[in-house]
Amino acid sequence: MEYVLIGKIVNTFGIKGELKVDSYTDFVKDRYKKGSTVYVGEDHLPFTVESAKEYKGFLHVLFKDNNDINLVEKYKNLNIYKSKEDIKPLKKGEYYFSDLKDLDVYCEDVCCGKVISVEEGMHSNYLRVLKEDKKETLVPFIMDIFIEKVDLDNKRIDVVKMEGLL
Repeated sequence: MEYVLIGKIVNTFGIKGELKVDSYTDFVKDRYKKGSTVYVGEDHLPFTVESAKEYKGFLHVLFKDNNDINLVEKYKNLNIYKSKEDIKPLKKGEYYFSDLKDLDVYCEDVCCGKVISVEEGMHSNYLRVLKEDKKETLVPFIMDIFIEKVDLDNKRIDVVKMEGLL
């Protein structure tokens, strides 16, 4: 089975088994819908979502039959995944954040850095790029303005040459 990364458990919340989750998806209501299955950790342990609510920039997720802090503490710092089979396909030109992470960034066929994360902004998403000089920069993820091409097969993103961008 193939999986898509949708978040990371950053902590527990309260004593009733709620987990504080940093969500990596634009489709929060679909991915964490009550009764849906998510998978935790590299072993992809299946859990059924009992509830999920947004609070101060994070999600508070409760898994069915895990309503005690002692049952869920061991999952802190683990990733949360969704089965690719459970996710409707994206339209052409749309990408999962997890697909963009770790891609090499090129400007005029010269590797300038690597995508270390994708961040949501008010008007667009941004690629956080670790440049060759070990400094980080944000590149707006806007096709045909800042981004020329995304090539998932070759694990690269080509950006438009622009003064000060990279």
